[in-house]
Amino acid sequence: MNKNQNKIPVLIIEDEVAHAEALAEALEREGYELTIANSGEEGMDIINLGDPHVVVTDLKLGGKIDGLKIVESVTANERSCAVVLITAHSSIETCKQALRYGAYDYIPKPIDLDTLRAVVNRAANKVQLERENRRLQTQLEKKFDFAGVVGESPAMLKILDKLNRAADSNVPVLLQGESGTGKELCAEAIHFNSPRRKGAFIPVNCAGLSDTLLESELFGHVRGAFTGAESDRKGFFAMADGGTLFLDEIGDMPQNMQAKLLRVLEDQVVVPVGAVKGTKVDVRIISATNQNLEEMIEKKEFRQDLYYRIRGVNIQIPSLRQRKADIPLLLNHFLEEFATSEKREVKGFTPAAIRVLKSYDWPGNIRELRNCVKMMVVMADSELLDITDLPIEIHDTAVTDEEIGNLAGLNLNELEKTAIKRTLEMVNGNREQAAKMLGIGERTLYRKIKDYNL
Repeated sequence: MNKNQNKIPVLIIEDEVAHAEALAEALEREGYELTIANSGEEGMDIINLGDPHVVVTDLKLGGKIDGLKIVESVTANERSCAVVLITAHSSIETCKQALRYGAYDYIPKPIDLDTLRAVVNRAANKVQLERENRRLQTQLEKKFDFAGVVGESPAMLKILDKLNRAADSNVPVLLQGESGTGKELCAEAIHFNSPRRKGAFIPVNCAGLSDTLLESELFGHVRGAFTGAESDRKGFFAMADGGTLFLDEIGDMPQNMQAKLLRVLEDQVVVPVGAVKGTKVDVRIISATNQNLEEMIEKKEFRQDLYYRIRGVNIQIPSLRQRKADIPLLLNHFLEEFATSEKREVKGFTPAAIRVLKSYDWPGNIRELRNCVKMMVVMADSELLDITDLPIEIHDTAVTDEEIGNLAGLNLNELEKTAIKRTLEMVNGNREQAAKMLGIGERTLYRKIKDYNL
């Protein structure tokens, strides 16, 4: 038995019952999951409902739907399915025509069962590879889809709209925001949702590299250009030709390199270090920085002409403390990721843990939150993550039971007013979200805001 083929669904369409049973018996020994249809109509129904990987069908089936119509239907509907035709010698020319229509192969009668098994094995391997490639491509698209930029707060909905608009164009994009806010993820989402998605996405960190090293990384070099350059090397611009180059921390780029980068962006010609001749490139630039470039321009630390060249679409990514309403979504997103990757049976967070995580200011933004969830999942002792599972620096920010006890005896109206005020601050004034978090209707919330003069 070919174990790799085990349980792969194969459909046999044959109007002669005994012949169909003989084919099924021969293929069962290979470990396939066999289904038999005794007419073209029945076979078409099974294809539509059962999604077989391989269809073995007689060319002539005695009804309105023959083997050729099966091939045409599978091809027209772009199914990941291989059709193998069985035919008498007199119809081989028809089968050759069917190959042009999209059939995988044909087997002449009388059938050699070893040939049948070999052809079906090859067909099944081909379909498995196609389906695996499609699955990986779907995963990739899902990973870099805008849905991967998690958030439903008003701040993030505006960002997602800008990212979506930017993806459709070819203009440069400048992403600004604190470290850890997800600028590279946004850049990836723009690229993989753009017309350049089939091209390369090349990220390069501009911080901490000398002029010479950064120039070689970006533009490449020729053999002998400097000590240690023993062969020609492609630069990131050449690698990103037809795709996107992501210049992270562009505010840290040395000024000498800023001038060279500007020249390449204006001419779209890259000259490798040590070369005389340049090469034309077609590269979209997405830049990111955690610095205020306009202030750097005033201090003569960043070129104004380069700034205007890279800031076609300027998107300010909010810090996590500015979008705290998204924290529960992010917690569930990262929990699912790490529960799977670390193979841990962790189901969620206790309300107390969520309360603390939402109140923390997250100076490291999403990167810090992601690392926090990973650590909690890895170290978890139960299915629910609680305050005791929090990192010490976050645990120490939690309101203690003693502090909660000190609220006893206070005026209920003052407690309610404080709860509403702090919740509104947490969601940046979004009343719909605040009402959901407080467990009251929006009309009730509006009335209380008016009553408490908030």
